Amino acid sequence: MKRLNILFLLLSFIATAQNNLSTQLSLEEYLGYVKKYHPVIKQAELITSTNEAKLLKARGGFDPKIEVDYDRKEFKGKDYYKKLNSTFKIPTWYGIELKGSYENNSGQYLNPEHNTPENGLYNVGISVSLAKNLFINKRMATLKQAKLYTQQGELEQQLLVNDILFEAINTYLNWLQYYQSYNVYKDYYTNADTRLKNIKKSFKAGDKPAIDTLEANINLKNRKLDLEKANIKYIKSKLELSNYLWIGNNIPMEIKEEIVPDITTFSNIDTILNTSVTTLFDNEFENHPKLKLLELKKRNLEINKQLKVNNLLPKVDFQYNFLASKVDNFDAFSTANYKNSLQVSIPLFLRKSRGDLKLAKLKLQDIDFEIASTKVSLQNKITATEQEITSYKKQNDILKNLVNDYNTIVKSEERKFSLGESSIFLINYREVKLIESKLKEIKNEYEYAKTKGKLVKLLGKLNSL
Repeated sequence: MKRLNILFLLLSFIATAQNNLSTQLSLEEYLGYVKKYHPVIKQAELITSTNEAKLLKARGGFDPKIEVDYDRKEFKGKDYYKKLNSTFKIPTWYGIELKGSYENNSGQYLNPEHNTPENGLYNVGISVSLAKNLFINKRMATLKQAKLYTQQGELEQQLLVNDILFEAINTYLNWLQYYQSYNVYKDYYTNADTRLKNIKKSFKAGDKPAIDTLEANINLKNRKLDLEKANIKYIKSKLELSNYLWIGNNIPMEIKEEIVPDITTFSNIDTILNTSVTTLFDNEFENHPKLKLLELKKRNLEINKQLKVNNLLPKVDFQYNFLASKVDNFDAFSTANYKNSLQVSIPLFLRKSRGDLKLAKLKLQDIDFEIASTKVSLQNKITATEQEITSYKKQNDILKNLVNDYNTIVKSEERKFSLGESSIFLINYREVKLIESKLKEIKNEYEYAKTKGKLVKLLGKLNSL
């Protein structure tokens, strides 16, 4: 029986501990839900998938092709012609295309140049661009750009997730700030209520005047009003936090009333956000996702410029095909039997091509200006944020001392009041200052933690938490 009692107590203790843990939502746990289930985070993942699909599409430009062309005409019992042309093409990286084909044509009115042997005609050849489209063409440029788009997509996804997590962290910190503010007002409302009861007892005993009960009652009503205002702010902040909490199948979560934030978050913010070493930015500045994204966009524009330069060249396309009526082996093809062609096209003024090239160069200049301004802007924002953090840390030390001092004054005034050497008015006045200092301290801790999150956001590293 004794063992059963011990087991029951142990199980009760474990259940109570689990219940206590379940009523507290830490920032790490909260961010885990956001990163895993938030729809915008999932939407960001589609950027990479979309660009991978574009890359697959661009690679399709180099897929081998089989073409079959069959044409026949028969009229009033006469077989005008039958034409069969099947072709197999293999595009290559540069402006070269390998081609093999089979022709079999017949008919009374067939154009003589289309005549083929009875068993058909085989040909194997090559098509090459000798000027325009040799070293770069639309197909090559599209594939190169698609590869860059894939890398850009990963960086865009990283930046989007970075922004969402920053907003989520701010929402949590805001919830924590209003929770602590609400508790401050709640504690001092309880103090005011207890004080009023004690003064009423003293009044009835003849130790305190009636005006003290009125003063204490007014103070209680003010505390109640402040508490109600703090409560509505806390409720609103909790609802805002719920916007970031989802579970599987895109089901939104609602925070229960008993769930509260982790009050140790402000003191552990450096550990949570890994912001203990801010000089990391100086060592990895060139690897910042925003700058890398701009560099990829610049490379994309450089490919576009190469394509525009290519359009200034004359078009010179050459084809050469070996012919054979039978194909037993590769020796069946001979240089004595061949078909070739040469096509030359040269625009006279090149105004369209020159205009496109000028626009391409202007876009490159524009991206260079954007990269330079972004670097300076990021550096200045980082420096300003680090100075903010230093300032908030100093303010926090000052406010802690103020709170301690005001707390000492309030206790001293209460002692004097109990000895009849002070008034309820002075106690209330001192207490108001104490409450203001505590709220300032909470606000400063919020701004300090928020600025820490801002620093990690500027570094582009929130998604790595």
